[in-house]
Amino acid sequence: MSHTTATAAEHQAITKGKSKIREYAESIIWALVLAFIIRSCVIQAFKIPSGSMEDTLAIGDHLFVNKFIYGIKLPFTDKRILKIRDPRRGDVMVFEYPVDRSKDFIKRVIGVPGDVIQVQNKVVYVNGTPYKNPHEVHKETDLLSRQQSPRDNFGPVRVPANSYFMMGDNRDRSYDSRFWGFVKESDIVGEAFIKYWSWDQDSWRVRWGSIGQLI
Repeated sequence: MSHTTATAAEHQAITKGKSKIREYAESIIWALVLAFIIRSCVIQAFKIPSGSMEDTLAIGDHLFVNKFIYGIKLPFTDKRILKIRDPRRGDVMVFEYPVDRSKDFIKRVIGVPGDVIQVQNKVVYVNGTPYKNPHEVHKETDLLSRQQSPRDNFGPVRVPANSYFMMGDNRDRSYDSRFWGFVKESDIVGEAFIKYWSWDQDSWRVRWGSIGQLI
């Protein structure tokens, strides 16, 4: 083989190698872009860190959150597009904690815009009517006065426009809107809809019965 032929072959091999590298790089970039779009607009994973939603959700439950049902939030704005519906009472919603937006919280929607919320001796009233959710539990028997804590006696307050009143299902052990106020629509992440994994850290076991369970 002549020197010229060898050089041409080497050049072809280098070009082919560069094409492969470019192909792999493009594949990785598109995969990252797709992952970013899915996480930003469609579905996000969330892990339960505390017991405030027991017994509906346990510590160690891993969830998927539907991010588009309440509308896709445009980056760097408070605007949402392609909304399917507004949050409803009873929805289990993930949102940015209003006091520290670097943290995500999960609670149940109790009050929607315009509702009047009041708690009297652990009983929640919405617009003057007792609101009983089948998922709520009370694990403390004592009653705290309004002066001691807003836990058992609170309000009445009216939910402002574009805001929501949130409470944990574990009513006596939940740090929620009774303590820190309302969740603005702009802070909503999405609706929790299914458990895809559940790990009991205390007993080091998988909660097989929880996997695939709708919320």
